[in-house]
Amino acid sequence: MKKIKHIICALCLFTGMIACVDNDDIVTNYYVSTKVTASGFLENNPERFSEFTGILRRTPYYSLLSTYGKYTLFAPTNEAISRYMSKNGYGSIEAIPDATCDTLARTHIVKDGAYYTTDISEGALPKLNMVDAYIVLSSDSDVYNNNALVYYINKNARVLEYDDSVTNGVVHVLEDVIGATSLLLPDKMAEDSTITLFTQALQLTGLADSLIQNIDYSYSCSNDSVHEGKMVRCTSGSQLFTRSYWPEKRYFKYTAFVEPDEVYHRYGIYTIDDLIAHAKMIYDQTYDEDANLYDNDPTHRKNPLNRFVSYHLLPRIGQYNDWVQSGDLREQCWYTSISDPEEFYPTMCPGTIMRFAGPPAGLFINRKGVQNNAPIPGVKVLSPSESGSIDQNAENGVYHYIDDILAYTPQVRDEVLNCRIRIDATTLSPDFINCNGKGRYGEDLLTGFKNDYITDWVVSPETYVGVHSDVGYWNSYCANAVCISGVFDVAFKLPPVPSGTYEIRLGYTCGDERGVVQVYLKEEESGKGYQPCGIPVDLREYGPAPHIGWVEDTDDPEQNIANDKAMHNRGYMKAMDSYRSGGAEGPLRNNNWNLRRILATEYLNEASTYWLRFRQVLNDPQRYWSFDYIELCPSDVYKSPQGEDTH
Repeated sequence: MKKIKHIICALCLFTGMIACVDNDDIVTNYYVSTKVTASGFLENNPERFSEFTGILRRTPYYSLLSTYGKYTLFAPTNEAISRYMSKNGYGSIEAIPDATCDTLARTHIVKDGAYYTTDISEGALPKLNMVDAYIVLSSDSDVYNNNALVYYINKNARVLEYDDSVTNGVVHVLEDVIGATSLLLPDKMAEDSTITLFTQALQLTGLADSLIQNIDYSYSCSNDSVHEGKMVRCTSGSQLFTRSYWPEKRYFKYTAFVEPDEVYHRYGIYTIDDLIAHAKMIYDQTYDEDANLYDNDPTHRKNPLNRFVSYHLLPRIGQYNDWVQSGDLREQCWYTSISDPEEFYPTMCPGTIMRFAGPPAGLFINRKGVQNNAPIPGVKVLSPSESGSIDQNAENGVYHYIDDILAYTPQVRDEVLNCRIRIDATTLSPDFINCNGKGRYGEDLLTGFKNDYITDWVVSPETYVGVHSDVGYWNSYCANAVCISGVFDVAFKLPPVPSGTYEIRLGYTCGDERGVVQVYLKEEESGKGYQPCGIPVDLREYGPAPHIGWVEDTDDPEQNIANDKAMHNRGYMKAMDSYRSGGAEGPLRNNNWNLRRILATEYLNEASTYWLRFRQVLNDPQRYWSFDYIELCPSDVYKSPQGEDTH
């Protein structure tokens, strides 16, 4: 990765662009590193940063930026601080309250991570700043300066100089102070004059009231868990134990995908009544059994407008680059010639999910196809750079513009989602995402979760649940896993899928220190308890075991198909051939420790709620399970005449 970074930097220098370097003495864009810290960088340039330095000195964070570590510092110039003080009525930095100085400092610092513009070309940094808010990078062309590339932070702070390397991280110089908002998502959206029709519908359906939670005040966590961490059993290379940190706060966060008014206008929709009629046209087809039954009550969950609006909403936050794997891991790990990075997420419309895909052209919802050859192109999500100058981040979420009308149509249900639905384990609870546990990159650490505070999970007291950060060398799908240890007993809610018969599959990595799990399935509405899914799964047994039947691929495609069928008949499958661990010569399919186990073949009703339960059979608290992913594969796919692909 470091070699890749330096190659990129060299190319940038060659083409006249501003370059980045790691922490060494190579010349950067405007600053020659002399082995000073981030605070030293500010101190050495008082004519530009004395005001910001004065603010930092009134907080503990100036000293922090003098210490060893990795920090990303966004440094507003003196002119930026002067504009901020004038706007807020402060005559000097001494007049700024201590609490405000503290917030300003933490807003401009990302701790435990040095992020260059080459690391994040578009979207949010992998880590939050010190007030637990996202730092979103967008770019534009400077028409007054030969169309030079210009970066912005959160749409409102222009980056004057970037990628200044210091001994403990990187500094980016800002023309403006990074803005912050205390508005909740519905109020933030109501300020945007470009999305008035959707916000009217949000209020009319009462769904705005579903987007106003922020902090769970019943949650607490001790300092030794938050700051010092604890060692828990989870393999990582030769390491058997990894440090785990629990979130200091528990957040409720949301995402909305919103059509600007101009998109509706293309379809002749100019008023809220027009939008109501359009929603009825769509959802009377999708749910013909409900047609005309709930039209007069927009707050009813089966009302067409209610379904239309709620399908745009998700109970988890996701910045532009968060929905599918992106960045270095995408480049290292995905075989994008045969498969786009994809992920599936439940929406706030009961019984529905979205399919996200990230081909080279951007991020799409409900797209079917590979790269730019998609017979069903889907709805494009506009990137921060394509979304204008409005900051779309609220205190408890974010909204994104989309380029076409988004709806759960019969085509989406019957064609787009008639596919192998592979769901990474780290997406199976909004809490994994809302605390920034999922998506941490490049560190060998776990984000632990208190057992009573995991949405859509039921966890026994003896169980530890933690989300491992993304590390490219992990032999797992999406370079992460949910690590579960102890004499565990856990259950989680399956995402809804269109009604039909499915193979329910578990993707996992084998290991001698793992365990043996009994799996159960429950349909909540049936009134029945958990029903066992066959015999226990021994997570310690590798693919070549006779009852599994893993055989290395040959040069004969027909023989490989026969081997796969024989393995499938035993209830197992190889891993996918569309993904590899970073630096590996071949895909996960080549590893006999990456397996899929067919847990059950069941009819799943989109109107029902299903739970999978995993109980550790061995009475050994040192055992654990590296939970990689779940697959819900419809019979149209695994029974298709041409056979299911290996991707």
